Amino acid sequence: MIRKAPILMLLVVASLLGSYLISSAHAQRIQTEFEVKILADGLKFPWGMTFLPDGRMLVTERIGQLRIVSPDGGISAPVKGVPAVMNHKQGGLLDVELDPDFSNNQFIYLSYAEPEGSKSGTAVAKAKLIDGSLKDLQVIFRQLPKTHGDQHFGSRLVFAPDGNLFITLGDRASHMEESQSLDNHIGKLIRIKPDGSIPADNPYVNHPTAKPEIWSYGHRHIQGAAIHPKTGELWIHEHGPRGGDEINIPQAGKNYGWPKASYGVHYSMIPIKDEHAAQGFIEPIYYWTPSIAPSGMMFYSGQQFPAWRSSVFVGALAGRQLVRLTANDSGVLSEEALLKNTVRFRDVEQGPDGAIYLLTDDGNGKVLKIVGVGND
Repeated sequence: MIRKAPILMLLVVASLLGSYLISSAHAQRIQTEFEVKILADGLKFPWGMTFLPDGRMLVTERIGQLRIVSPDGGISAPVKGVPAVMNHKQGGLLDVELDPDFSNNQFIYLSYAEPEGSKSGTAVAKAKLIDGSLKDLQVIFRQLPKTHGDQHFGSRLVFAPDGNLFITLGDRASHMEESQSLDNHIGKLIRIKPDGSIPADNPYVNHPTAKPEIWSYGHRHIQGAAIHPKTGELWIHEHGPRGGDEINIPQAGKNYGWPKASYGVHYSMIPIKDEHAAQGFIEPIYYWTPSIAPSGMMFYSGQQFPAWRSSVFVGALAGRQLVRLTANDSGVLSEEALLKNTVRFRDVEQGPDGAIYLLTDDGNGKVLKIVGVGND
């Protein structure tokens, strides 16, 4: 049993936007006071989290362990039966999601870097969570082809209102050109049914050479995804290279341009055309230059922060901040940087209590809880 962290409190007032170039939005300051509490610590590079119906949360550790964190911060022993992972650099056990009918079927879903000899690829497995163990585990998706390398696995899992499962993927770094080809899963957004079968209305079901799981393509490294509470559409964000982190509302069969279009430049400093539409690609609805390295995404609808309802929250790794975006049904209106220059934030979720929960990305990873002043 990992020890429960002491409750520490820090009064923070929302701060102004930093010196980032952003697309068509100005900082909107809302004087919202909140407290940040360390709910739990001692986690090894936590990556994803989701809440169980009883208020406990499941938290993945990238090293290949799944933990259950109680509302008072207690952390369980590792859940048994987790699949083997390739734990190196960006690879490991990544996201976790509940089945929409979890209360009746106990199914959870895990994304992870699955090893195969010297190669690896993003995989998704489902299993029943029973008495601290995973039972009846089955792999429902495997990235094809598996590749060498230990970067850009993507891996966010989101259920759509129609019951289909979105899986975000990356370009595996050294295979970026494959993002433009439909005969593989690299640099793609995937849409499948909970049993791994293909929805009949996927855009490439009847294409002779395309992978039928593909929903959209031309993506670099999608590490944030969430369903818009009003429209029911999926929103995603993805890492750019040197700049050009994007937010998109991915549509069926559309091409989002990577690596032929970006608002960033390659790490080699070779420029990339930033014209998306002129090349036949979809423009992002929002972007950051320089990069903040976004990770995790959540639409807020809780009671603790009425002024923040309908805001989009995004964690930042390189940016070391929590980003709050005001948005309407189709775009971003303004941005505010919270908790600036603090830690690398890997994931952000709304809890059943209306609090905002964060995972910090480090070897002594923490679950942070943001509550309104005077609330708990």
